Amino acid sequence: MPIIKDVTIYDIARVLSISPATVSRGLKDHPGIRTDTKKKIMEAALKMGYQQNTFASNLRRRQTNTIGVIVPRLNSYFMSTVIAGMEKVANSSGYNLIIAQSQESVKKEVAGVNTMFNSRVDGLLVSLAFDTRSIEHYDAFLKKEIPLIFFDRVVEIPNCTSIVIDNRKAGYDATLHLLNEGCRRIVHISGSLNRNVYSDRLEGYKQALQEKDIRFDEALVIQNNLSDQSGAEAAQQILKMNKRPDGIFSSNDTSAVACIRELKQAGISVPDQIAVVGFNNDPISKVIEPNLTTIHYPGEEMGEMAALTLINRLKKLPSTNLNTIVLRHELIIRQSSLKRKIV
Repeated sequence: MPIIKDVTIYDIARVLSISPATVSRGLKDHPGIRTDTKKKIMEAALKMGYQQNTFASNLRRRQTNTIGVIVPRLNSYFMSTVIAGMEKVANSSGYNLIIAQSQESVKKEVAGVNTMFNSRVDGLLVSLAFDTRSIEHYDAFLKKEIPLIFFDRVVEIPNCTSIVIDNRKAGYDATLHLLNEGCRRIVHISGSLNRNVYSDRLEGYKQALQEKDIRFDEALVIQNNLSDQSGAEAAQQILKMNKRPDGIFSSNDTSAVACIRELKQAGISVPDQIAVVGFNNDPISKVIEPNLTTIHYPGEEMGEMAALTLINRLKKLPSTNLNTIVLRHELIIRQSSLKRKIV
């Protein structure tokens, strides 16, 4: 198969019988080129299939106008709202996003980081995978002082800003609500405790129990990947407990909804017998019956803040040196946690 040669400004110049310099300036809408000449140049470029090599131009300027984003999963409502916020801010500032997902694997996260580095992104926005422990794969960015911002699942690195909510307070709020509804034996369904979001929510759960003089029972903490299937399996585990719990606080809505579905199929009344609280305010929280009490996690705002912080860092603005930016969360109370009062 013959190799198709790229069309160059020299080819356009030859067809129009003008200089390559005139073609170059015309393609850049230079004011010194006549309007009719610009039109001829643009029409010829389109007809001949000319493509501007913006990558080479960007390399000369040592800027690609691209921002790398690494997320654990793309099939997550929360992450989709985060990315929407990032894209809104990035595009309005003239940047494009390159997105990769680790699929909760540190090996894929490392590969994604290397791809972003070799693609010469101007900065990187990261939410860590479940099993990431070492952060050596970010050293290349740190050594070249390429801005690195962590969001949601973060790690503390000097000169790197983290965008989070107060997960400990959110876990406390969710658990305290269940306790105030009369629950005394509450299961907590958690993700990987390697990650700040889940370890902090667990600490908030423990704090609320302690304030009500309820002993923490490690047997009531179920750790899994928070998928729909894992939520269903957690419900089956709960149903087999010798002393059945009267409340569930799940670290995401997907797992909480799967729990409610399984419990109802087993004849358990929610919330009368077991009250349930989720996390993230996913749209499925308003589809399940009863509607799910949850923590509103401001995903789009988090994405906007992460992108804005990174772009401000690229512009070397002095107000971008904060180590941690904490966004507000909100407990949204719905029917799944409101136990009926017995008179």
